[in-house]
Amino acid sequence: MNVAAYVEALQQDLANVAGVGDEAVAEAARRIAAALESSLRLRLMDALGEAAAELTNQLPDGHVEVRVAAGEPELVYVPDPGAPAPTSLEDLSARITLRLPETLKTIVDAAAQEAGVSANTWLLQQITRSADPKRRPHKGGRRMTGYGQG
Repeated sequence: MNVAAYVEALQQDLANVAGVGDEAVAEAARRIAAALESSLRLRLMDALGEAAAELTNQLPDGHVEVRVAAGEPELVYVPDPGAPAPTSLEDLSARITLRLPETLKTIVDAAAQEAGVSANTWLLQQITRSADPKRRPHKGGRRMTGYGQG
């Protein structure tokens, strides 16, 4: 992902806004834009880290990492090591009956259709994800993992 393009676009936006003033205002805007470059890059990395965390919470297994290669961040899916293969419906050995209010059933059906799976499969995926201790929210802040390459 080319973060430089986003930083340059924000710097250009600032220059355009400053263009309504005189040359002194435009020069001040250029200096501010240059000074903000590292802060803008850091904020974009924060946004990518939050996006990775949100994506991870939506995945049935594995996680998304923000990695920096050649100075540019990239989002990478990392499967859980030793994660069991998804269970087919034929391999299931327990059965339960779940009664949902009609409004909730409508929401579940819509979410399952959006995911391209049956309501039963969607519910199974949600329960599996929620029951996984690694996916439960941790108290004490966010965690970002990854590595950098030069």
